[in-house]
Amino acid sequence: MAEVIKIGLTGLPGSGKTSTLLKLIDMLEDEHKTVGGMITEPIVEGGKRTGLQIYNRLSGERGRLAHLSIESRYMYGKYGVDLNVLESVGVRALEEAAEKADVIVIDEVGKLEVESEKFVDTVKDILDMDKPVILTLHKKSRNPLLQDIRKRDDVRILEVTPINRNLLPYKVMKLMKGQLW
Repeated sequence: MAEVIKIGLTGLPGSGKTSTLLKLIDMLEDEHKTVGGMITEPIVEGGKRTGLQIYNRLSGERGRLAHLSIESRYMYGKYGVDLNVLESVGVRALEEAAEKADVIVIDEVGKLEVESEKFVDTVKDILDMDKPVILTLHKKSRNPLLQDIRKRDDVRILEVTPINRNLLPYKVMKLMKGQLW
């Protein structure tokens, strides 16, 4: 049996990692694949970005991960971070995807997410599974989890740039079709 493909999308902030991932999800679902996992989305209030929420692809559940109004010892820029939401919504989304999805997505493995030991352990478990995984990775973080992911032989790291972000989903689909179909 062919090795199951795992793709890490990396790039600078604003390069289009999440947009590339969302396009890939649409393409996979067009191929009748069940995609599960967690997506990080901006919260916009009054026309201004005020935080981040986590979205569970399978259940539709959302939770406010980071926000200007959250007081926390964990900060993501000017936002306070609620690690309980990461664990109750994000980790649960990943656990459900591990059980029910054909392809698991993790957006994103970044500076704030790696503060949760439960999240880190869940990501490691998912990467050891025999299922396709697509994850977005913070480009510059030196966190041990991100370094471990980059060193894995079974994870193909692709950099998203403003130049390639529109074509990259098609390249990833070609790679995945060699494994899934």
